[in-house]
Amino acid sequence: MTDIARLVEIIEPEAEALGFDLVRVKMMPSEAGDGGQALQIMAEDPATGQLIIDQCAALSRRISERFDEFEERGQELIPGAYHLEVSSPGIDRPLTRPKDFSDWAGHEIRIVMMKSWAQDTGNQRVLKGELKGIENGSVTIDDVKTGESTVPFESIHTAKLVLTDKLIAATRPLDTSGAEELLEDEEEKA
Repeated sequence: MTDIARLVEIIEPEAEALGFDLVRVKMMPSEAGDGGQALQIMAEDPATGQLIIDQCAALSRRISERFDEFEERGQELIPGAYHLEVSSPGIDRPLTRPKDFSDWAGHEIRIVMMKSWAQDTGNQRVLKGELKGIENGSVTIDDVKTGESTVPFESIHTAKLVLTDKLIAATRPLDTSGAEELLEDEEEKA
């Protein structure tokens, strides 16, 4: 079993050295359909909330080099075959850190609570609605079914933004340098 906390300890300083914030580290089944696994790393440039391709490539190289150092010392960080996926969190991003719940207040989110929390409290496991924020370790959401609910951050299994017009309008565009040349080329071909 892969120790995600250990991977975060190794990956986070590499991301920070490049000026990025680590959003999520997750092991998941490979999309190649080969039965393998993928190590998914999401990071963001604090200036944009995203990563462009060159930034993903730089972080991927840095992580690969660091993992190689461990392998050369005989330490297997991830048992078995895997491939590395480094990406931007995207517009409908996962919310994984307390700061995400304050940064994205006012937007629609979907929260899935841990099964044990839902069973212990008798509350619904999935909440969807406007994020009100986080205070003292508790996240408040105006759920479309039950109204305002406050849940403990540590009991959240997953949370992500829901793609809405408001979210699209609020998301800063990524680097658009070169876009003018593409438009001019298209106009010349027409």
